[in-house]
Amino acid sequence: MTRMQTNPGARAGHIGARQIYEALRDQIMARVYGTDGQLPSSRALAGEMGVARSTVTVAYEQLAAEGFIETRHGARPRVARAVVERGRTRLASHAPARKVHLSRFGERLRQDPPRWIEPPHGLVANFRYGELSPSDFPVLAWKKAVTAAMARRPARLAYDDPCGSLRLRTALQGYLWRSRSVRCEVEQIVVVNGSQQGLDICARLLLDAGDRFVMEDPGYQMARHTFAATGAETVPIPVDADGLETERLDGVEARLAYVTPSHQYPLGGVMPIGRRHQLLAWARQNDAYVIEDDYDSEYRYDTKPIPPLHALEGSGNVIYLGTVSKTLSPTLRIGYLVVPSGLRSLFAAAKQVMDRHTPLIEQEALAAMLESGAYDSHVRRVRRRNAERQQALVDALRRRFGDRVRIDGAAAGLHVVAWLDDLSQKHEDALIQAARARGVGIYPVSALRVGPRRSKTVGLVMGYSALEVAQIERGCKLLAQAVAELD
Repeated sequence: MTRMQTNPGARAGHIGARQIYEALRDQIMARVYGTDGQLPSSRALAGEMGVARSTVTVAYEQLAAEGFIETRHGARPRVARAVVERGRTRLASHAPARKVHLSRFGERLRQDPPRWIEPPHGLVANFRYGELSPSDFPVLAWKKAVTAAMARRPARLAYDDPCGSLRLRTALQGYLWRSRSVRCEVEQIVVVNGSQQGLDICARLLLDAGDRFVMEDPGYQMARHTFAATGAETVPIPVDADGLETERLDGVEARLAYVTPSHQYPLGGVMPIGRRHQLLAWARQNDAYVIEDDYDSEYRYDTKPIPPLHALEGSGNVIYLGTVSKTLSPTLRIGYLVVPSGLRSLFAAAKQVMDRHTPLIEQEALAAMLESGAYDSHVRRVRRRNAERQQALVDALRRRFGDRVRIDGAAAGLHVVAWLDDLSQKHEDALIQAARARGVGIYPVSALRVGPRRSKTVGLVMGYSALEVAQIERGCKLLAQAVAELD
């Protein structure tokens, strides 16, 4: 099926070359085929439209004559990039102002949208958190698992359980027990399209406009945007070296709290057992839920992973959130929730309304890797590689800055926080620009805060999992040059 759209009259044979030309021209300018994509062959389009091939050929010839497409003998026509880009600029400059009527949800998103920043290209070192090295991906193991899943011939092609593949949920049940001490029933696990969809489902089911939710400050901004889009109010609670300052919850009424207790994002603290029990007691007292985002628990370099909140007694108010975005790839969009038994059917209904279920081929492939031990083996391998990268980063920072740098969060995860204590925060923007001019991407802690800034010095969230050791070394050298420029 092509992207060419027709009406019933056109199907009856009333369409001519002019109409085809105009429809294709409009689709080209709307970037239906991208900036340099291929159009259907004249034979394929003629068959789809129910017209003679010569009719399509005439339309293509007119498009080529006006510079909309480029043609080559034996190849499908291709969009001419230059004319599309000029046309889009012209259309944007002459676009009439029009009032758009949105829902309250839409208006809230328009007023407080999450920021999508295209990953910069050509940098010597980009210390952006959340990216992984392509060389770490287990290509052969994943290909084998996907091929096996594709080769299976089900009795029919049909929609599946919105909670996810039973095979994957069974495999996840065992994995969570042996790796994270999480005891749960298979029925409590809901497979989602990455942790972000898990947060979205929680927001839709647990928050209304006017409700309040607790956020770590600084913390994960995409979680805050997701919850705030419902119209709920953010209650920022500061974090310190031990994570969320739970004593500040006294007197706070809220419907839910979002926390990263095993490795606070971004400062890296691990919540001690006393605070964990204090948080759970607050949740029970307020009939609130705690969303425990265990986003990178596989990466612990000093000790065994800390048992999560969900593994503690009295955790009936906890919704556990996990993902493979930090172990396999963020492009796979596979995550999972472990929800209280009483909420299972509700979460299943929400998932079904959203998108029926997560793609099954990827679910079956992940299940096969978990069952065979290939996933665990992969995690051990990338844990070693990231420990080496982290050590290279810490050594390079200390070598370049000496006692002028303070490093937090090195016990776990895929990033550290580097505090440049001699550099005032008023120089933060200038440092970012000076580093970028040298080919280094850096990202400040201040961008992750909701409340007032507590630190007067520059803090950088420095991810390393997409870099090689040589890039880390070079990046720190260039960063030191950028800092020296501001001294």
